Amino acid sequence: MGMEFDKLPITPLVGADWKTFKAVTANKVIDKGFRNKYYLTKMVCRMLSMYQSFEDARYRKIADKPLEMDPVFILGHWRSGTTFVHNVFSCDKHFGYNTTYQTVFPNLMLWGQPFFKKNMSYFMPDKRPTDNMELKVDLPQEEEFALANMMPYSYYNFWFFPKHMLEYCDRYLVFDNITAHELEVFKETFLKLIKISLWNTHGSQFLSKNPPHTGRVKTLLEMFPNAKFIYLKRNPYTVFESTRSFFTNTIQPLRLQDITNEQLESNVIEVYRRLFYKYEEQKGLIPEGNLVEVKFEDFEQDAYAMTEDIYRQLNLPGFETSKAEIEKYLGKKKGYKKNQYKYDDRTIKIVEENWGMALKEWGYSL
Repeated sequence: MGMEFDKLPITPLVGADWKTFKAVTANKVIDKGFRNKYYLTKMVCRMLSMYQSFEDARYRKIADKPLEMDPVFILGHWRSGTTFVHNVFSCDKHFGYNTTYQTVFPNLMLWGQPFFKKNMSYFMPDKRPTDNMELKVDLPQEEEFALANMMPYSYYNFWFFPKHMLEYCDRYLVFDNITAHELEVFKETFLKLIKISLWNTHGSQFLSKNPPHTGRVKTLLEMFPNAKFIYLKRNPYTVFESTRSFFTNTIQPLRLQDITNEQLESNVIEVYRRLFYKYEEQKGLIPEGNLVEVKFEDFEQDAYAMTEDIYRQLNLPGFETSKAEIEKYLGKKKGYKKNQYKYDDRTIKIVEENWGMALKEWGYSL
């Protein structure tokens, strides 16, 4: 039985390498009330960093192994159904992925994993905050938290320092203000994460689910010219309600700064716009036949048939050998209780005034 999420005494930065921890927290204000959490995180991080040399030595053995295939990227704004689609596709054993353990301890993967994993599973909550999705150390997970613990140049630094959210958005989400050096570090770090993930899950093709990648299509194609992309659209009214709730709840045990719910909501509205436009601007770079765009509501309606169709459209291997596992997983999901959203007048007004472009482009209405 895991600890309640909002009672966590430390932040996920405990799993950062020491250089990354110092760079992320340098010159940042730690607000009163969060200092104990900061110092405890710092102490544990410093201690765990002592094992880095063992990890580095083991990584050298797999570092030069070339990727067999370019990755598959599941894109879409947070709360667009990316987790569900990721879970369905990861039933296919040819895919490798980032695990929940890896998101927190990406630097303790090749050395000491059994020990640290056992401890993490003891402290970890059983379900994600704000929805009923299952949490377990070996389940597939988005890779941004892992990247945030492997380098200082991640959008997810905003969880700890929310006052800088839009600055991180411009620089590390949509890569508008990123420097050439930072971009190089991002590419190297992400490739390292992929190689370790494939080694860890015994996969031959990396399956990525990471909302922040939605703003990085151009960079991902520079790294992997034949990558495949699945882009999820979802009713913006639902996404607004769900994202506001998810971010407001999730940020509480992670932040080291104060931020009002009003400020957070305002940032959520703006980040959605920037991500939407960046994806629309760059999706034309994806080669013909390597992108499928899906409405999540359609996928949810008949996930099995839609999955088969996506495999076909993207010319992906593995459906035939995985269909029994996919059916089994979807059978288990039948009893899954989703949060229900009823839109109030304020939500309707905010979405129509700020996200009208998505309503219009995707054909959603009340």
